[in-house]
Amino acid sequence: MGNQTDYFERIGYRAKYQIGDRVFGRWNSIPFVGTVGNDRVIDKTGPQVTIHLDLPIRHEQQVRNVIVVQHKDITLLVEM
Repeated sequence: MGNQTDYFERIGYRAKYQIGDRVFGRWNSIPFVGTVGNDRVIDKTGPQVTIHLDLPIRHEQQVRNVIVVQHKDITLLVEM
């Protein structure tokens, strides 16, 4: 019988992005560049990535420094 580590390594989510990876993409049709904070799966909505933005985004009279996006909305920033 295995332990919890073995169980979660077998069935758990394997992140595509690591903390600190530089990414770019679009959020609500607004381009952004930022750093990955967390790549996670919380529920059945699928994997989400928390992005800490280089520059804040103003959307619907709110200024945001951190956004949550889907994997399809971002690309790894290889070279700037």
